[in-house]
Parts: sequence; C-alpha cells; structure tokens
Amino acid sequence: MPETPNATTRAILAQLGEVLLGKPQALRLALACLLARGHLLIEDQPGVGKTTLAHALAVTLGLGFQRVQFTSDLLPADLIGVTIFDAAKQGFSFHAGPLFSQVLLADEINRTTPKTQSALLEAMEERQVSVDGKTYPLPEPFFVIATQNPSQQIGTFPLPESQLDRFLMRLSLGLPDAAAERELLSGRDRREILASQPACITSTELQRLQTQASAIHVGERILDYVQALLAKSRSLPEISQGLSPRAGLAILAAARAWALIDGHDHVRPEDVQAVLPCVAGHRLNAAETRLGGAALVRQLIESVPLP
Repeated sequence: MPETPNATTRAILAQLGEVLLGKPQALRLALACLLARGHLLIEDQPGVGKTTLAHALAVTLGLGFQRVQFTSDLLPADLIGVTIFDAAKQGFSFHAGPLFSQVLLADEINRTTPKTQSALLEAMEERQVSVDGKTYPLPEPFFVIATQNPSQQIGTFPLPESQLDRFLMRLSLGLPDAAAERELLSGRDRREILASQPACITSTELQRLQTQASAIHVGERILDYVQALLAKSRSLPEISQGLSPRAGLAILAAARAWALIDGHDHVRPEDVQAVLPCVAGHRLNAAETRLGGAALVRQLIESVPLP
C-alpha cells in the first residue's frame, strides 16, 4: 500500500481509470463520496458505464459486493431478508438478504416501486435494518451505489425527495470523448480487466482513510461560505426548496474528502465548489422555471462571493 493518503488515492484513481476511460472527474467525485461515508446515485442513459463504475469501486476498494436488479415486482423482503420458522430449532431465524453487504449495487433503482425504494431508507441513514421488532446492524463500511435511468424512460418511478436526500452525491457519467471511445472499442472487455485487478486497499485501510477525511480542518471562513450558500439557496426566486442543514453537513463531508484526495490538510473554497454540483443538485427544487439542478447550482455559486 502507498505510504500517504494522497498516494493511496492516486493509486485508486489510476486503477479505476483503467476500467472507466476518459472520466477522471467522475471517478474523483465517486471516490470522494465513499471516503465521506456517503451513498452514490449515478444517473445516465443505459450503456455508459454506470454498473461498471460501481463494480470497479467495490473491487478496487476491497469490499464485498452484491448486485440487485431492481424491477417492478421486487419486494422489500427481497432486499432485507425474511424470518423463517426453523422446525429443527422450533423457532424463527432471520435469513439476511443482499442488503447485508459492504457494497450494494441497486441497479436501475427507479424501476422498482416506492414501497421497495423505501426499504432502503433506514439502511442508508442508520446503517441498520429492523425486522419483526429486531434490529440488525449492517456491515462496516456500508455503501449503496444506485444507478438510475432518466425519468422520461418507460417503466420508471421517480425517487421521492426523502430517498434522494439519502444519497450524498448524484452524478452523471455522460458519453466518452472520441479518444476514450476509440480505446474502449479497440481494447479489452471491461469485465475481463475487472476480473484481473487486485484490490488497492483493504476495507480496514479504507475506514482509516475515511477517518482521516473526517478530520480534515474546516476554517471559520469556509463555514461562513457554506452557510451563505445555504441561506442563498433559500432566498433565490428560482429555487422553491432550498438546502437543509443536513445538506450543509453533506457539502462539508464531501469537501473534506475532496481535500484529502488532493493531499491537503484543510478545506479550501475550491473544494466546496468542486463537490457542490453533485451534492446540492438533486436537493434543489426549481420554482416555475425549467432550470435543472446543475443550472441552479451554477446560479447559486455565482450569487455568493468567495471568502
């Protein structure tokens, strides 16, 4: 393992870049999300590498991985597990579902019903599940990486605000540029590359990096800046629902992780601006305009002076 956090994160990003070509910014954001102990929502059209990124993160970070294909007939018990009567023991025993893994890939999460989507709420927030009056802790670390198809596609159920708020970041991969696409078309299959890659770190080393990220210093001026962003989001006429205090905590956690990746011991204003679109975009609701989350975040950044 490399000796410093900065060298470690460089090695992780380099290995991820061998699988997902031409997307260094998206890879940095995804890594920052997991270092901040957050959950990640990847929204884009089919075929651009959403599932590949989720699998690559699990492999590279040395984490146990379960994939669930979300469909309209998926039930909460299919995720959480069920309590079954054991005739030999003359009692009931809990059989854990795929939710009990370090990384749960919720593939096409918006193709299942709101009832099943809500089964993830307690797990994502409390890192535990309650079944038949008993509480079961989830593994450490625990991440949900969900992929989502555009809402205008057939057979999708939009995620409610309470579910969206559980995701620290939402990002889009987009189509690769011409050079990356050519390398993809002429190179090895991504699944073959993934199968041959070792883990860069262990789950214990990942938790150590997460602890280091949470200890990154945030100065008073940065706190003033984030608080000003929150206040401005609540007063702009283009935004019908501004950012909550929990959104402010999410921004700071992501900015700390971004600073760690860059090898800094304190958060800078540019760290906040780098993570803000992916942390705030899905938490902002436009008023009667047709502005999307990215446009609202740009307007928010332009409206608040730098410290």
